[in-house]
Amino acid sequence: MTEIQRELLDIVTQIRTHLEYQKALGVRLIESITPSVSGIASPVPLTSAGKAAEPAVPKPSQAPSGLSAIREELGDCTRCKLYGGRTNIVFGEGNPKAVLVFVGEGPGQEEDQQGRPFVGAAGQLLTDIIVKGMKVKREDVYICNIVKCRPPDNRNPDPDEIEACEPFLKKQLSAINPAVIVALGNTAVKTLLKTPEGITSLRGKWQTYQGIPLMPTFHPAYLLRNPSGKKLVWEDIQQVMKKLGMQAKG
Repeated sequence: MTEIQRELLDIVTQIRTHLEYQKALGVRLIESITPSVSGIASPVPLTSAGKAAEPAVPKPSQAPSGLSAIREELGDCTRCKLYGGRTNIVFGEGNPKAVLVFVGEGPGQEEDQQGRPFVGAAGQLLTDIIVKGMKVKREDVYICNIVKCRPPDNRNPDPDEIEACEPFLKKQLSAINPAVIVALGNTAVKTLLKTPEGITSLRGKWQTYQGIPLMPTFHPAYLLRNPSGKKLVWEDIQQVMKKLGMQAKG
């Protein structure tokens, strides 16, 4: 036996003796000397033999899936041509554990400037629906779009742009796992439901996305051009509130 082998054996013997002593005292957890991401040492369970169990190595499918990890994966995205004209990526905002998620089409000029979804004129109308109509704080829901960068002149996103961005939207919705999704307008409805049907025929009728109830309704930008549609949208929102067990007011 070499000198190094003897030293390693001695170290292992000392560790085993220490663990057996801790077990005899009734200890079933020991603190790892490797700090967790929060800076707090993680407890390491002991096996029935009194040995420290080896920490599980996350498989790729078990990697962190929270919104921050998804945003980090998105990075300074150049996956489609929209990146060339953007000022900011508009990832989404709100409660990461929201029971209600609103999904729109894409950022407009104000959203592109601020890096936040629905902050322009249409966004103010959506905020009024949430705050004044539903009596819910905007920060208690989650708001995002099909694409994260502004299409030029606020045109509809092209199919290749949607294809590049949709995986991140799917991950967002999976991470949040809301009780209800409200799809705002044609692009959101067709993308999420994979249907050629338009918003006019689907509006107000419950659908399902990945097992989650989804309510299609008009986009707030449509309501700015067609104020008469506000009554229909409020009817849709009342259905959402009923589904969530909320009392409709007004």
